[in-house]
Amino acid sequence: MVEYGSALAAGPGPRPGEVWLVGAGPGDPGLLTLRAAEGLRNADLVLYDALPGRAVLRLVRPGAELVPVGKRKGAAPVSQAEINARLIAGARAGLRVVRLKGGDPFVFGRGGEEAQALAAEGIPWRVVPGVSAGMAAPAAAGIPLTHRGVASAVTFVTGHDEAGGLPGSVDWAALARSGGTIAAFMALTRLDEIALRLLANGRSPETPVAVVANASLPGQVTLRTTLGACTLAVRRAALPAPALVVIGEVAGLALAPDATEEAQATAAV
Repeated sequence: MVEYGSALAAGPGPRPGEVWLVGAGPGDPGLLTLRAAEGLRNADLVLYDALPGRAVLRLVRPGAELVPVGKRKGAAPVSQAEINARLIAGARAGLRVVRLKGGDPFVFGRGGEEAQALAAEGIPWRVVPGVSAGMAAPAAAGIPLTHRGVASAVTFVTGHDEAGGLPGSVDWAALARSGGTIAAFMALTRLDEIALRLLANGRSPETPVAVVANASLPGQVTLRTTLGACTLAVRRAALPAPALVVIGEVAGLALAPDATEEAQATAAV
């Protein structure tokens, strides 16, 4: 089957009765796309996540309604069903609606579910891709997800399912054998289980691990450790959320311009 057309948003902002699913990026407002900024400036209603950096909200025009609907560590004061209903109601009222999501809407952001809900009700929607934390966090720490002679593949996984447990759909044994880079979202609370699964299936305990917290923001912290020691290291460091876990040989590369031996030693402690 051949499909023509694009789901990408176009124009200065959503039309009345239309919803834009907008990626806010990893937190630094400088990494917001031009199209996302246009959407925020022209929206009547903005439903936004618990964003790592709230500076992007300053782009919303005066008079627009801002509604927080974010989740943190499994807590969901506003259910997904309620978010869907609010998007639909806003569009039916003729408002120009933006659903602002951290990172990219279609990368562990439930944007696909919202698009399905809107389409089922006949509500037009478009998407504005954002810089995913899966790419931005490693880059901010000077870690290339792929590197010639080191890693030629990368797998993005989520650290927990809807119930908060380790996702049963992820083949951790295959990931352990692949030897490629693993970028794990929302994985801090399940890092001990992830490490055990990978170690039990043959991944070396000396495999480098990097945990990047508050990526792209002034309070960014990078913890460098190993697969065998990562659980204890993360507990001792008490890293803030959100954080991305990078597992693989690339996590041992130190390419950041300001990465000195002293700084790396401090982070490792």
